[in-house]
Amino acid sequence: MLNPDRLTQFSASLRGRIVQPGDADYDASRRVYNAMIDRRPRLIVHCRDVADVMHSVDFAREQSLLLAVRGGGHNGGGLGTCDDGLVIDLSGLNGIRVDAAARTVRVEGGCTWADVDHATHAFGMATPSGIIGTTGVGGLTLGGGLGHLTRRCGLSIDNLLEADVVLADGTLVTASAEQHPELYWALRGGGGNFGVVTSFLFRLHPIDTVVAGPTFWALEQAGDVMRWYRDFILAAPETLNGFFAYLTVPPVDPFPAALQGRKVCGVVWCYTGELAEADAVFKPVAEFGPPLMHGVQPMPFPALQGAFDALFPPGDQWYWRADFVNQLSDAAIAEHLRFGPEMPTPQSTMHLYPIDGAAHRPKASDTPFAYRDANWAEVIVGVSPDPKDAARITAWTKDYWNALHPHSAGGAYVNMMMDEGDERIRASYRDNYPRLVAAKRRYDPKNLFRVNQNIRPE
Repeated sequence: MLNPDRLTQFSASLRGRIVQPGDADYDASRRVYNAMIDRRPRLIVHCRDVADVMHSVDFAREQSLLLAVRGGGHNGGGLGTCDDGLVIDLSGLNGIRVDAAARTVRVEGGCTWADVDHATHAFGMATPSGIIGTTGVGGLTLGGGLGHLTRRCGLSIDNLLEADVVLADGTLVTASAEQHPELYWALRGGGGNFGVVTSFLFRLHPIDTVVAGPTFWALEQAGDVMRWYRDFILAAPETLNGFFAYLTVPPVDPFPAALQGRKVCGVVWCYTGELAEADAVFKPVAEFGPPLMHGVQPMPFPALQGAFDALFPPGDQWYWRADFVNQLSDAAIAEHLRFGPEMPTPQSTMHLYPIDGAAHRPKASDTPFAYRDANWAEVIVGVSPDPKDAARITAWTKDYWNALHPHSAGGAYVNMMMDEGDERIRASYRDNYPRLVAAKRRYDPKNLFRVNQNIRPE
C-alpha cells in the first residue's frame, strides 16, 4: 500500500502530473506502441523536467515500487511499462538544440527520431537514427541504434558524446569520456539498466538529401536476390546502405497498382554519397533480376525516416525475434525461402540490416554492443491491427526464428528482443557482460532499474 500522505507530498513536488487507475485518461496514458502489451501501472508520472524525474526515482525507491521508464514506448517487449508500479513518462521532455558550428545536437529523453530529424535537417545534418520516425530516441540509442546510416556513420552509440542521467539514488550526473567514463561506456548499448537518461548529446553528419527507396523482386527470385545481395552490400561503398526484406507491397500510392498487396522480396536503400554518382552506384541494382520495381529517387533524409510511420501506426499487435548474423549461408537462405513467403499478415516482415562499414571499426570491447564482427542484424516481425491474429503472428515469428537461429552468431540486438531470459541477454553481450555487471553494481546495486533487458548486479 502506498502511503497516502507521501503520495500527496510527491504529487505536490511535481511540475508534471500523476495519472492513476480511475482517471479519465488512464487507459490512454498506459498504452504503448505494441498493443499486445497490456500493463496496468499504479502510477504514471508525466514528467515535465529533470526535477520531476529525480523526484519520481526517489519516490519509487522509497516506496519499493517497480519502476519503468517510457520514452517513445516502441519497445516490442513492453519494457517501457509495468503492472502495479510507477511509470516515468518522458514524453514531456522534448527539447532539442542544434549546435551547427560544433556539429552536435542536444536531445531530451522524451524525443522521437522524427523530432530530431526535423530539427537537424534544417541545418543540413543528421545523426544515425533507426528507420521509423516515431521511435523514441532513448530506447533506440541505449540498445545500440542501427538504421539507414549505419554503414556510413556507425550506430547511434558511436555518435553519442555524453548523456545526462538520473541515477538510482536520485542524483543527476553527466556521463562522457571525461566524466563517469564507466557509466558512459555502459550506456552505449547496455540499455536502461543504469538510470534515466534525460538528455543525449550526439555528433551530427552533413547528410541532407539522400537517394533512397525500395527495389522489389518477385518471391520466385528471392534465393537469387539474397545470394547476390550478401556479396553486393558488403562490397558496396559505405555511403550505400540497404536492408533486405520480405514484405507485402502496401496498397497505397506511389506503388504501382499491379504490385499493391503482392508479396515480394526487396531492398530498401539509402545512398548518402555524391548525387552525381548515384546512377553508377545503383546501376547493378537496377539491372539485377530484373526487378519488378526500382523506386529510388532523391529525397530529404527525414522523408525516408518517416516513410514507414503510416504503415506501422501505434496500436498494432507486434511479436518479434532477432539474431546477429555473420554469414548469410546457403543453408540459412534455404530457411528464409521456406518461411519468408509465408508472412501471415500484410504488415509482417523480415529484415536483414547491414551492420558492417563504420559499425565494424570500433572494437567489441569499446562499447557493450559486442557483435562488431557481425555483418547483419536480423529481425522477424509478426504485425497485425487485429488482436485475433496475435497467436498466428507469434507462431510464424517463433517458427521462422527457430529454423534460422542455428545459422546465427548467437546473440541479438537487444532492442529487438522480447522477454527471452537471462541466457539470451548474456549471449547478446558476450565478453562485455561481466563489465556491465560491475557497472550495474556500482550505479544501481539494488536493481531499481530492472524493467529492461536486465543486467543483474549480483
